[in-house]
Amino acid sequence: MAEFSLDKSEIAGVVLAGGRSQRMGRDKAGVMLGTDSLLRHVLARLSPQVSSIAVNADAAAEDVPVLPDHIAGKAGPMAGIHAAMVYAAGIPSVTHVVTVSVDCPFFPADLVSRLAAAVDRPSQITIAASEGRSHPVFGLWPVTLAADLEAWIATDEKRRVRDFLLRHDVTEVAFPLHPTRASLLDPFFNINTPDDLAEAERWLEALRT
Repeated sequence: MAEFSLDKSEIAGVVLAGGRSQRMGRDKAGVMLGTDSLLRHVLARLSPQVSSIAVNADAAAEDVPVLPDHIAGKAGPMAGIHAAMVYAAGIPSVTHVVTVSVDCPFFPADLVSRLAAAVDRPSQITIAASEGRSHPVFGLWPVTLAADLEAWIATDEKRRVRDFLLRHDVTEVAFPLHPTRASLLDPFFNINTPDDLAEAERWLEALRT
């Protein structure tokens, strides 16, 4: 039997930007890092890796499709992942969707290719990891799981990403720390607070050649 493989043309990308941003105190998608918004940083990083791209949010300033949650009540990141699956399922030839978080501007430029390379069965989910920690919102999801995810969200009170993953065939892909002029950067460094944003500014400067 032929080995299963995924091509870029079969993978859509969605930026998860619908969180409440309570610790930041404002919508993180529009927060400026250097001269660009976090959303622009993340779109620029993800776009070359996928066949099409959209943003899961109530609104977005960039010229990309905006996907509100299909599930009412701010059901958390899994509702965003569900919206991503539904969006990707409507695109001819697309079988999988990769999700990334808007508050992680330094995620790997080879994120999608490495997640895709780890898939050897159509129903398999692959998620990123670094330094022994998993990052489940950075995942590659079969769009065929949309109905199962919707039913799970409706019945699971905690709606934790990891709990949903326990129901499925999941593989983690470990990514190395990224060398910079300062030190090693975890590519999944995320910005939750103003202090994190100040640290991200330092990382951005350290990444400049």
